[in-house]
Amino acid sequence: MYDTIVIGAGQAGVSIGYYLKKSFRNFLILDKGSKIGESWNERYDSLVLFTPRMYSFLPGMNLEGDQHGFPNKDEIAAYLRMYVERFKIPIRLKTEVVNVLKLKNHFLIKTKHEEYLTKNLVIAAGPFQTPHIPPLSKNLPKAINQLHSSQYKNSKQLAAGNVLVVGGGNSGAQIAVELSKERATYLAHSKKLVYLPLTFQNRSIFWWFDKLGMLRANSTSILGGVIQKKGDPIFGFELKNAIKQNQIILKKRVVDGNQNKVIFEDLSMLEVNNIIWATGFNNVLPWLGINGIWNEEGKVMHYRGISTIKGLYFIGLPWQHRRGSALLQGVGNDADYIVKQINSY
Repeated sequence: MYDTIVIGAGQAGVSIGYYLKKSFRNFLILDKGSKIGESWNERYDSLVLFTPRMYSFLPGMNLEGDQHGFPNKDEIAAYLRMYVERFKIPIRLKTEVVNVLKLKNHFLIKTKHEEYLTKNLVIAAGPFQTPHIPPLSKNLPKAINQLHSSQYKNSKQLAAGNVLVVGGGNSGAQIAVELSKERATYLAHSKKLVYLPLTFQNRSIFWWFDKLGMLRANSTSILGGVIQKKGDPIFGFELKNAIKQNQIILKKRVVDGNQNKVIFEDLSMLEVNNIIWATGFNNVLPWLGINGIWNEEGKVMHYRGISTIKGLYFIGLPWQHRRGSALLQGVGNDADYIVKQINSY
């Protein structure tokens, strides 16, 4: 019997591990990956964070290098491996969870190989597990090469011809800019694109956010509500410049497909060879067999990660408490809070 088991060894899980280790708790982290940082290594080759190194580290260990510079995905993967090694956080890799049940005073966790019992359970699987691809993708002909952004590595995966990137977030923007340098590229989006600089007066825009209190604004505050309503901007002006130079052509929201053409909200049509769906993820945890934790919208019911079930916690959810709750920049704050709640019982 463990005191605490954590499912997921990404930045959220190892942050919890850091504080559990300091609390001398009997705990274990389970992860289906074959190595720490695997999810970062698997992202597209050119991925660079829009948060600088000074806001891209976990509790107790800074990220080395130019603090105003921007780390790439392999740097973050290596950092997580060093973090786990430095703090000797117990992790069992290649352990995929298939079912979680709530028993009377503890949880039963079934994996493909073993079963575990624990008094407390922290779900740190994160919101980026199940790619969201609109159902209309099934209406498109098989001749169109379709990928979700989580599957995209580089342009070698694409067929000859043009590409349509669907989704106006930062991942979609980075991928579209990269591909526009070698082929005709279109970007479909549903909302007005808003841009912010990565730096201002030689300092990261996140340094200014910090000074203005935006990084500390919680989900229930007036400022937090305004930020959530506006949504995430596109950081940097690479996409904006590519659009101005007609290297990327903007299209309205995709609504349907007809033969080998995509139909947009304004009823214009485009014959495409490749589609990259940068359309986000669904927070689906099919192995979590516990009733009473989801609301009518399919979201976890919680307060700062404390669920409606005694002993069950979540970490790494978007706006779990602050804007950075799902990012390296803010997950440590949530981890500290949750472990304090575990220690209080």
